[in-house]
Amino acid sequence: MDTVQYLSNDKHIGIVYLNRPPYNPLSSQVYNELFTLFEELEKDSEVRAIILTGKGDRAFAAGADINEMVNLNGADMMEMSRISRLAYDKVESISKPVIAAVNGLALGGGCELALACDFRIGSPTTKFGLPEINLGIIPGGGGTQRLPRLIGQAKAKELLYFGEMIDAEKALEVGLINKVVESERVLEEAIEWAEKLAQKPRIAMKMLKTSINRGTEVDLQAALDLETACFGNAFASEDRVEGMKSFVEKRKPQFVGR
Repeated sequence: MDTVQYLSNDKHIGIVYLNRPPYNPLSSQVYNELFTLFEELEKDSEVRAIILTGKGDRAFAAGADINEMVNLNGADMMEMSRISRLAYDKVESISKPVIAAVNGLALGGGCELALACDFRIGSPTTKFGLPEINLGIIPGGGGTQRLPRLIGQAKAKELLYFGEMIDAEKALEVGLINKVVESERVLEEAIEWAEKLAQKPRIAMKMLKTSINRGTEVDLQAALDLETACFGNAFASEDRVEGMKSFVEKRKPQFVGR
């Protein structure tokens, strides 16, 4: 892969880099490579937590590649939108926890990509924004849907309608970001989170993520039915037996992912 790079370590963590520094713009090629890589990571039982970040310290991803978009007609743009949605949806729906290490700008499609992750960690230089309104368009990668679900409709409309950037402190205040650390510690902090998450029982983690993500898409009773089904799947696992047994025996559990 050219626009996306991947590294793994011996602690069951995969690190995915957007590799178009300094601003890591999102193109059709980036979306295709992201989708393909996350498909592979879904099948890789050795990877239990994933970090998504951008190469360099200027940007996580400063939006879509306008140089590509400016030459597209309507049909071409709809195809690019289809490809981008596949990538965003795959990042969001993968059964493993995904942490966005947001080093610098996360604008437009970059902000939408961060929204598709389970967690976002940034620094004082991190800035989020969905400026599409200022280009005569609207977000097309999930921004109008994922952002209100995350921070509420009123604050989401404020960001979407004005199209202005907010800093990490404001993002933390409204719930867009989980934690702010010094710039040089963003990836390190994400790795620490990922290491903790990688130690959790895999089936229960998958069921937990499914219950939360899919539950927000349906009414409460249907969501509760989904939770019950996910609970049953987790309870039937070998790791549930080990988790409860280790609790009674006052020792650290040895989860096997079954």
